[in-house]
Amino acid sequence: MISRPLPFFSSGLRLDADLHLPDDGGAGAPYPVVVPSSGFQGLKVIHPERFARALTPRGYAVLAFDYRGFGFSEGERGRLIPQEWAEDLRAAVDRVSAVDELDADRIGLLGWGMGGGVVVSEAAEDPRVRAVASVNAIADGARSTRAMHDERTWNSLLERVMADRARRTELGRSEITSPWDIVRLDLDDNTDGYVGTELYRAPGFGSGVTLESADMLLRFSPEAVAHRIAPRPLLVVHGSTNELHKPEEARSLYAHAAEPKRLELIDDAGHTEFMFDEHPTFCGLVDRLDDFFADALDRAPVG
Repeated sequence: MISRPLPFFSSGLRLDADLHLPDDGGAGAPYPVVVPSSGFQGLKVIHPERFARALTPRGYAVLAFDYRGFGFSEGERGRLIPQEWAEDLRAAVDRVSAVDELDADRIGLLGWGMGGGVVVSEAAEDPRVRAVASVNAIADGARSTRAMHDERTWNSLLERVMADRARRTELGRSEITSPWDIVRLDLDDNTDGYVGTELYRAPGFGSGVTLESADMLLRFSPEAVAHRIAPRPLLVVHGSTNELHKPEEARSLYAHAAEPKRLELIDDAGHTEFMFDEHPTFCGLVDRLDDFFADALDRAPVG
């Protein structure tokens, strides 16, 4: 894999990004492009680069980037707004469309978790995107967040969000809270364990999040616009035992989308415990993604 910096601007903010290319001496250029979109608290050094390592040997270029406010990207720290992430993703599409080694007519989006909803939202408004893969995604922010909480923590979150609306109008700033007050991990042991042992290795992971972020997540509903992706193909993949974002999210996203569309559940897989480069479940996921993108983006077989 050949990698080089490829920063770009979104809403005037400089976002940190790296372009990853197949190590074939340029034989496959102009390459089809896959742009991965991270999930909640996601950083480009985590799953986007993991997908880059898996997909570049198969002939794809991959752009891994950090959203505004994350990693070395500019922007307000703690501001985690999926609607703004969709703007950042659109800017990423703008950037790869102008690189000579890349094929602007063969761009696919790959979203993980919250990013799985972001790719749907962006592609619904961007006809340049040829194909969309949404993995372990949220389809409706309010429903998926409610499903992570018990009655007590859900009511507490709603009360804090309401109070923060008044705070923002008075003080101009939103209260910072733990990210796990919004996305509650402790009800999903597998994901909680993976996050604690693996994701916290990434510098900056797990930092505080504004309550305005929670407010905007509850208003985020990718399924409401999923039908606009057609006639471009949508692949929805979800762990059958995902306790963080329930399989209901995948089924609802699929139901709201128009043809052509595919829904595939991964047997005995949760949200993220299998995300290791050599894990059989992850390798199987990459095979599914490659089959989908190879057909949608007309990628020639890699010998």
